[in-house]
Amino acid sequence: MSITIYGIKSCSTMKKAFTKLDELGVSYDFHDYKKQGIDKATVQRWVADLGIDKVLNKRGTTWRKLEDEQKAAADASEDAAIDLLVDNTSMIKRPICEGAYQGQTVLLCGYDEAQYQDVFGQ
Repeated sequence: MSITIYGIKSCSTMKKAFTKLDELGVSYDFHDYKKQGIDKATVQRWVADLGIDKVLNKRGTTWRKLEDEQKAAADASEDAAIDLLVDNTSMIKRPICEGAYQGQTVLLCGYDEAQYQDVFGQ
């Protein structure tokens, strides 16, 4: 398994992650939510490993535009939140970087330059 970075190409945070991976010489595949979508099983795996609070971006405009009932349902049920993420991929915190690198399993959510350096800079 290689590294896959999930997100939206035009996102400025994604561009930072791409630049850092390129700088470190890490090859990766890019999965564009806007073109490819995302399946529920993948989002469930991320939530199981990272937690819904890490994966669901409540700071973005997509979350803020939801109806109060949708927000309440997502807050009350992890499964409802996952369904919202599958239907509204813009609410998934970006980037998510997943795969295997030098024999280690990698699952990172969000961009932290120091974390990328630690994981991929070896």
